[in-house]
Amino acid sequence: MTEENRTVAPVALVTGADSGIGRAVAVRLARQGMDIGVTWHRDREGAEATAREVRDAGRRTASARLDLTDLPGAADAVDTLAEELGRVDVLVNCAGTGTATRFLDLDHATVRQVLDVDLVGPFLCSQRAARRMIAQGGGGRIVNVTSVHEHQPRVGAAPYCAAKGGLGMLTQVMALELSEYGITVNSVAPGEIATPMTGQEDADVYSTERPGIPLGRPGDAREVAAVVAFLTGPEASYTTGASWAVDGGMLRMGPQAGSHLTSHDWRRP
Repeated sequence: MTEENRTVAPVALVTGADSGIGRAVAVRLARQGMDIGVTWHRDREGAEATAREVRDAGRRTASARLDLTDLPGAADAVDTLAEELGRVDVLVNCAGTGTATRFLDLDHATVRQVLDVDLVGPFLCSQRAARRMIAQGGGGRIVNVTSVHEHQPRVGAAPYCAAKGGLGMLTQVMALELSEYGITVNSVAPGEIATPMTGQEDADVYSTERPGIPLGRPGDAREVAAVVAFLTGPEASYTTGASWAVDGGMLRMGPQAGSHLTSHDWRRP
C-alpha cells in the first residue's frame, strides 16, 4: 500500500468468518489493525460472535450474508461490505464446502454446488475486490484458502479436490494479471484443522493423536490465520503466486495416508 493509504486503517473482507479458519483469520487481522468485513451463510450468531471479537480488538466491523450457491449475485456482498467500511485492501476467501461421496455416486447438483462454493464463488468475489483495489489505488492482497487437496487427491472428495486444485491454479493466474496493480495473490493450503468442518470445534489439538501426520496432531485454526496474516502484511510485499501448506507435514506423507494411519511405525525404516 502507498504511504497515502497507510494513514487510513486497512479493510479486510473475510468470507466464511462465522467459525473455524475464517473466524480465526478475522480476529487475527483485527488484532493487527485492520477493520473487518465478515460474511456468513447459515450461522448468523457465529458471525455476530466474530464481530464481537473484532470490536473487542478495537476495530470496526460489518457483516453480510453470503450464499455462494446463488451466483453471480452472491458476490454483491463484497461491494456491500466495501461500501459500508469505506474501502477494501484485503480479501481472504475462506468460505467452502465438501463431500464424502465416491466419484461414481455423485450427482450433478452436488458437483455444481461444490464447484460454485469452492471455485466460482471465490473467482467472482476476487473480481469484485480486485476492481475496487485498482480503483482506489495502493495495491492490495488476496488470499485464497484452499487445502492440501489443492495438491493431492482424496477418495470421496472428487469435486472438492477439483475445485481446490482449480482455485490453486486460479491463484497463480490472478497473481500474474494483478501484479501490475500492486495486488499480490497467494493461496494457503491447510491440512487437517480442528474446526466445525472436521467435527473438531474447540478441540485441544495437542491432546489429539494423529500418527500419520509428521507433527502428530491436527492443526489449530489460529496457526492457519498466522500464515494468512503474514501474507496480508507488509513483510509479504514481494510474495505472490505461491501456495503455503499449513499441514503439519501431511503433504509429505500424502493426505490420504496422513489422516488414516493408526500407528507411528512409518517413522522407522
